[in-house]
Amino acid sequence: MLRKYFSNFLSYLGSHRRFIYLFIIWFLVSIAITFAAGKIYQHLDNDPDRGAIAINDGAFGESYSTPIYLDQGWGPSDSLWYYNTTQGSVLLPYDFFIALEQSNSDELFRSDLNIDKFRYLPQKETFFNPDALPVGFVKDTYKGKDYIGYTCAACHTSQINFKSNKTDQLTAIRIDGGPAMADMVGFLTELEKAMKVTFQDEDKLNRFSQKVIESGSDYSDEGEVKLDLANWIKTINQYNLVNLSHVDYGYARLDAFGRIYNRVLKHVLNKPQAKSTLLTVTDKNGERILKEKQVDAVLAGVDKTVIGDQGFVTIIDRLLSDEGDFPGLTLEQLEPIQQAFFNEPDAPVSYPFLWDIAQADYVQWNALAANAGVGPLGRNAGEVIGVFGKLDWTAKTGGFNLGALISGQRSLGEFFTSQKRTKPYLDFESSINLVNLERLEAHLKNLMSPQWPENILGKHDPEKVARGELIYMQYCLSCHEVVERDNYHRKVIAKMSDVKVVGTDPAMVTNSVTYTGKSGNFKHTYQSVDGVGDVIMEDTAPVAQILTAATKGVVGTPDADKIFIRRWADWFYTLGMSLFNNDIKPSIKVGDYNPDTTAQPYASLTAYKARSLNGIWATAPYLHNGSVPTLYDLLLPKKKKEDPAKGKYRPDKFVVGSRRFDAKRVGFVYEGYDGFVYDTSIEGNFNTGHEYAAGNTALSNGQTLTPLTEEQRWDLIEYLKTL
Repeated sequence: MLRKYFSNFLSYLGSHRRFIYLFIIWFLVSIAITFAAGKIYQHLDNDPDRGAIAINDGAFGESYSTPIYLDQGWGPSDSLWYYNTTQGSVLLPYDFFIALEQSNSDELFRSDLNIDKFRYLPQKETFFNPDALPVGFVKDTYKGKDYIGYTCAACHTSQINFKSNKTDQLTAIRIDGGPAMADMVGFLTELEKAMKVTFQDEDKLNRFSQKVIESGSDYSDEGEVKLDLANWIKTINQYNLVNLSHVDYGYARLDAFGRIYNRVLKHVLNKPQAKSTLLTVTDKNGERILKEKQVDAVLAGVDKTVIGDQGFVTIIDRLLSDEGDFPGLTLEQLEPIQQAFFNEPDAPVSYPFLWDIAQADYVQWNALAANAGVGPLGRNAGEVIGVFGKLDWTAKTGGFNLGALISGQRSLGEFFTSQKRTKPYLDFESSINLVNLERLEAHLKNLMSPQWPENILGKHDPEKVARGELIYMQYCLSCHEVVERDNYHRKVIAKMSDVKVVGTDPAMVTNSVTYTGKSGNFKHTYQSVDGVGDVIMEDTAPVAQILTAATKGVVGTPDADKIFIRRWADWFYTLGMSLFNNDIKPSIKVGDYNPDTTAQPYASLTAYKARSLNGIWATAPYLHNGSVPTLYDLLLPKKKKEDPAKGKYRPDKFVVGSRRFDAKRVGFVYEGYDGFVYDTSIEGNFNTGHEYAAGNTALSNGQTLTPLTEEQRWDLIEYLKTL
């Protein structure tokens, strides 16, 4: 039988030889065009200022000159391509963002001063950025419609402003790949408010509608604009509502994983799981909140297999409505229902800096993501899920689907059997741009850490540097290896420290292993856990497991917004270049941590990563959750109840938001202005641990180091400036 099939296959190839040759040629030409076009496109925008502009009377009274750049291995075209390269983010219709006014005035929401208020970075018009969008905001087109979306640069570009004794002018230094000062939660909250006020205010709505229609793109009349504005208000409101947290993030932090987890859970949840969850939610007295009749009314017409963003908009609207059989819940009553479906994103962390990321063996604060093979592609796909990638995930039953195969929903044999498949599988069609994600990762290989600019921030003291280097070797080097910043082939090793050993705030790592959710179509699929083996996913499963399965499906799904040949040619190009450009091979984690076991397959995630400290001077605030404002404060102990009042300790409260740089303590100014007050007494904000320099944190062998003297602290800081 097999011989017969093989013979027929060869006969088919022979009779269609010409067509097959043309297909192969077209396929290879498509790959070549993708490669060549990308290389050419990257150098089209070459503005010498890299689009940066001066700001007068900005947030917290900061006025600064046109930012300057340090030598990080990138030229103007490299920075501008990074700022403006789409990744498939769909936050809002593009014309809506361009036309939207602020809630309390007729000034545009995207005005430079308003953007600066949220600590994003305003830009001028350049070739790639004709509408002068801020760094990290870009027009993204998906299925013929234009949207405003985020790029990597929104969260991973920073700036420091320095005032020398010689001038009153603040000198601004832009840092590519640095941790942003952005207040994303504040931005999205104000965005929702501005949209709501526009919808309710007749004059604002008329001005808004006219601007949108005059743009001549996706809308033709006021009724269409108003209807879509109402839908997008609900979408942004539902996102903000789902991600409410009792921990205020403030500036320079985000619980990105918590938000990514919640978006994935919305899009894998199916209707039967939604119904069973709603029926079992109870109030504080242990009584069911909803009756079955109410649940059926709430879920009527909702997609059976994928709830998704719009499904949850409908569900929340109906839960709050008192019409018909809807329950008419209050926001307080809605809270336990939200908690039953989602996990509170209450562990904000600093935006990580990106230099050395392509050379690292593991990435993320708890080394969740291995960087070998196509790992970076999956990690970046997960990131786009979090920043509003449009997930058009749908249920299918037939046909070959690579995403379903890779994500474990179907086996290869099922695609070649005549037996009917009754259980649907998820198809992972989305706006996520895999080609650009691969290009961005490759682009970051050329990014180097910034070096302390002595002509601006002050010269190093050679004697202090020499003494500080010896201190570094004793106190820091075992975890924080010194690397050659300009060595293209450098390897950066993540040194892991168990959270109980290092003593820093445990919220982030605890959430990473304890947060669970409904697995939807992944239920009872086999999923591989690195270093442990295969597990069968349960109805309620670790969200880390669900996210891994989902990103595999996304990576296995060619870009939906392209014709067939181009779609598959780009997919092969992306996978091929991901493997070709990646020098990182699979390896075990290094350090002191609990290993993954069959009983606890995610135990290693309860540890934090130490990485090389080149460029550390430009990455304040410090520790994974940004709980220590300067390097000097990091070398001090956390004050305990029994400690004397007059000692030197890390600040328990400090202000965040200003970009004013303190070149002595090395960090941002954290007193004397009205910014966000960071309270370290709240879990998620703890500033404990990593007190090696103070002699309060034990090494893995149980020993502690001798506390540094005041002189030694300054010597070590002087050396850290040189890295």
